[in-house]
Amino acid sequence: MKKKVLSLLLATTMTAGLLAGCGSSDAATSTTDSAPAKTEAKDDVTADTTDATASAGTTEQGKIVNIYCWNDEFKSRYEAYAADLADTHGVEVNFVIVANENNAYQNNLDAALMAQETAAADDKVDVFLIEADYATKYTKSQFALDVVNDIGLTEADLAGQYQYTKDIVTVDGVQKGTTWQATPGLFAYRRSIAKEVLGTDDPVEVQAALSNWENFDATAAKVNEAGYFMLSGYDDSYRTFSNNVSAPWVDGTKIQIDDNMMKWVEQTKNYTDLGYNNKTTLWAPEWSADQGPAGKVFGFFYSTWGINFTLLGNSLADASAEAAVGNGIYGDYGVCEGPQPYYWGGTWICAAQGTDNIPFIKDMMYRLTCDAETMKQITLDTQDYTNNEAAMNEIANSDYASDFLGGQNHIALFAEAAKKIDMSNISDYDQGLNEAFQQSFHEYFEGNVDMDTALENFYTSAVEKYPELTK
Repeated sequence: MKKKVLSLLLATTMTAGLLAGCGSSDAATSTTDSAPAKTEAKDDVTADTTDATASAGTTEQGKIVNIYCWNDEFKSRYEAYAADLADTHGVEVNFVIVANENNAYQNNLDAALMAQETAAADDKVDVFLIEADYATKYTKSQFALDVVNDIGLTEADLAGQYQYTKDIVTVDGVQKGTTWQATPGLFAYRRSIAKEVLGTDDPVEVQAALSNWENFDATAAKVNEAGYFMLSGYDDSYRTFSNNVSAPWVDGTKIQIDDNMMKWVEQTKNYTDLGYNNKTTLWAPEWSADQGPAGKVFGFFYSTWGINFTLLGNSLADASAEAAVGNGIYGDYGVCEGPQPYYWGGTWICAAQGTDNIPFIKDMMYRLTCDAETMKQITLDTQDYTNNEAAMNEIANSDYASDFLGGQNHIALFAEAAKKIDMSNISDYDQGLNEAFQQSFHEYFEGNVDMDTALENFYTSAVEKYPELTK
C-alpha cells in the first residue's frame, strides 16, 4: 500500500483554531511532558507502508506511551481513573499537549503521523485525540486503528455506548475511535435573572419561555427591557442552528449553505442591532467574563463539557468551589432544554498505526470508555456526561443534585437530549466551514460589511482552505 500525505485528508488541514468543544480552553502552545520533536511533514511522501493490521503493533510492548492532545482534560481523566494501568503494563505515559490555536494541534499531529514509520520506537505516536468537527479527516485515513480488530475491544464492550458516538468515528463499518463522553446540549440560564424577568427560576417554567425560537425571541426582548443581555455574543446560538441543518455543508464538491444557517445570521444580526447580545466572540475574555459574577447575560448554550468544565470554571473566577459559594453565581445557574436539540463537540481516543503499546491502549480504552462503573464515577465526581447509557439513566433517575446548578439533576435533561442527537449531516469539512462562516459574518454583525460581502468572504475563505470545493 502506498502512503499518501494522509491522502487529501491531512492536506485539508484547517487554518483556524476555534475550539470545537469538549473541555477547557486550549493549553499553552508549548507542549507539556512532550515527547522528542517530530520530523516535519514532507510535501510528497510516497514511502511504502504495510497495512494497518500488520503494522498495528509489535508483540513486545514499548516502554513509552505518547498521547497527543490539545488541552489537559483527557490527561486529568486518565490520571484520576486509569493511571494505575501504567504500572500494570510497565510503561511511562507521556502527554504531548499542543493548543488548538492557529491549527497548531493538527499541524503537529499530522507531522508526527507522517514521520511515524521512521520514528524511533519511543518517539512514535501511540494515541491521539480528535474532535467531532474534524474526526473524519483522521478516521478516513490509515493512521487510526480499528478499535475492534486491531485493538481488541469487543462489540459487547462497546454495546453500552451511545450509538452516535460510535457512528461518528466509523468508516465503512470500521470503528476508528472511542470516547468517554457524550455531548448533548442544553441552555444554561441565570436563576436570579429568570426570577426577575420571568417571575420564576423553575426549569420547567423557564423552558416554556424558551421552548421554540419565537418564545426565545420574546423572552430576549423582556430580558433586554430589564437591562440584561439574552446571549453574550455572535456565536452563542450557532450550534443550535448548525446541528439542525437539512443537508451537509458539501454536495459533491459544491458548498451549500443551508437555510438554517441563514436563520442564525438573521437572528444574530437582529440581536446585535437590538442590543440583545453583548457583542462578544466565542472564547474571548469578555465572553468568559460574561459567565462570571459580574456578568449580565441571561444564558449560554452549552453541551455537557461546557457546563461542568467551562461554565463552572468561568463562573468561579479562579476561586475554589468552596470560596465561590455565596459569590452570587455559584448555584445561580439552572439548565433547560432550550428551543432545539443539539450537540456540541466531543473528544475521541484513537490508537495510531505503528504503536507498540496495544495491550495498554486496549485496557485504557476499556477502562475509560467501556467500563460502566468508571464512567458513572466520572459523572458523579465531575458532573460530566459520560458515554454509557445505562449508567447515565441510573443517575438521571436518582436523587443526584448539582450544587453548582442550584440542586438540579441536569443528568436527567442530558439523558433525554442525548436521544435526539442526529449526526446524519456531518461532513469532512465541518470544522473549517463552520469557522469560516462564523468569522466571515462577524464583520456583518458589526456593520463593517453588507450581507453579500460577508457571503463572498465566506466562499473565498472556504475555497482557500479547500481548493477542491466550489461555490
